[in-house]
Amino acid sequence: MSSTQPNILFIMADQLAAPVLPIYNPQSVVKTPHLNALAEQGVVFDSAYCNSPLCAPSRFVLMTGRLPSKIGAYDNAAELPADIPTFAHYLRDGGYRTALSGKMHFCGPDQLHGFEERLTSDIYPADFGWFVNWDEFDKRPSYYHNMSSITDAGTCVRSNQLDFDDEVVFNAKRYLFDHVRGSDPRPFCLTVSMTHPHDPYACTQEYWDRYEDVDIDMPSVAIAPKDQDPHSKRLQFVYEADKTEVTEAQIRNARRAYYGNISYVDDKIGELLKTLKETGLDQNTIIVFSGDHGDMLGERGLWYKMSWFESSARVPMIVHAPERFAPGRVSASVSTMDLLPTFIELAQGGKAAQTVTPVEGRSLLPHLTGGQGHDEVIGEYMGEGAIAPLVMIRRGDLKFVHSPADPDQLFDLSRDPQELSNLVDDPEYADLAEKFRQEAAARWDFDKVTEDVLWSQRRRRLVARSLMKGKVTSWDFQPFVDASQQYMRNTIDLDDLEARSRFPRVSD
Repeated sequence: MSSTQPNILFIMADQLAAPVLPIYNPQSVVKTPHLNALAEQGVVFDSAYCNSPLCAPSRFVLMTGRLPSKIGAYDNAAELPADIPTFAHYLRDGGYRTALSGKMHFCGPDQLHGFEERLTSDIYPADFGWFVNWDEFDKRPSYYHNMSSITDAGTCVRSNQLDFDDEVVFNAKRYLFDHVRGSDPRPFCLTVSMTHPHDPYACTQEYWDRYEDVDIDMPSVAIAPKDQDPHSKRLQFVYEADKTEVTEAQIRNARRAYYGNISYVDDKIGELLKTLKETGLDQNTIIVFSGDHGDMLGERGLWYKMSWFESSARVPMIVHAPERFAPGRVSASVSTMDLLPTFIELAQGGKAAQTVTPVEGRSLLPHLTGGQGHDEVIGEYMGEGAIAPLVMIRRGDLKFVHSPADPDQLFDLSRDPQELSNLVDDPEYADLAEKFRQEAAARWDFDKVTEDVLWSQRRRRLVARSLMKGKVTSWDFQPFVDASQQYMRNTIDLDDLEARSRFPRVSD
């Protein structure tokens, strides 16, 4: 790869299920021309996973290269400690401008975590209000998902998420324009994190109409309530699928709106790519695209995420730098936890990442350069629907899921991509199942992790309750814009202002 220190544009989509995308599924009806073009010219990871199928834990793991239990990333109200280095810290320390436009779901007073700039606020709250309570599992907090996203699916003129993502991409494009017009010689690492196609399943008429003549596919796997595994039954209780009747039309509408919102994300990606090309930044910018987790979309009677099944846990991942890495596809299983060491090595021209704390993530550089990389994903889930740690090991063709509270699950994805046949009791797989059990017992002290989760939940419940009484001091990030330095001001000569704002500059 080139020794020139590259810019890095990291684009994230929220709750984007890899199996519905045409870059992974030739039968897909989803329309994503910009993603398709990125994939054709980039390195596509066919078996990429999140390490915890929930927004905040997944993002904290992605940012730090560490497993959830190592950093307390248990649920959507967990705090990421300020002394844990993120890829933004490492790149900033290495001479990069680091900026975030959009969602990262940081909870707690530190809303930067190494980013030099945040261009927007976050769409989700920064306090501890969205806590999980294993002490009283049967009590559903009001903030939990319910089935209204499916029963109310359809079109909208405007939504909370459209307000957010339009701002996210506008500010990201402005950042790129300002970078190329500015005098800061440092390369940038810009993270652009959209909240679509995350539910609610509502899209504008424009994107709904893109699927007017499309036969929207329905879920391919139906599991009767009595045949659900215990964790899936708990998830159905969490978002009230166990007591909400949904029609075929509502399911189809939800999937159509979800596909429409994927096309919206694709168009926003197109805008970012256009800006890179117009500014000439495309010549030395590595583009990385990924997601935080997927969406079950009605498969197996499940919705949203919070599960280790493929639609929930698999994410898209593309690295686009055709001048550095030959386009191709990687079949080995990797994860978003691997991005931190990868970003560090990309910034260092391929030099091995040196971190100040242990990280569980492993660099993707061997895969990108055609070498022999790892083929393993380790995952942990302690959020909604769990009553004990729920861990996952993905290696080769096999996926093993274990929790002290539930029966084990073992799937051979080469033979059973829809995960219909649990092999833990199959004599042919008995030795493998036992080896996985032994590995899980060696990797995790489940009693200790459970104790840590419970004490964290109890502390945060008390803190959240107390901070809502009396005067409330918000932790939410407040973007600051210095209007005195924008547009036309009398502090700068008009000709100088116009000259510095125009790109490309007019020759003298």
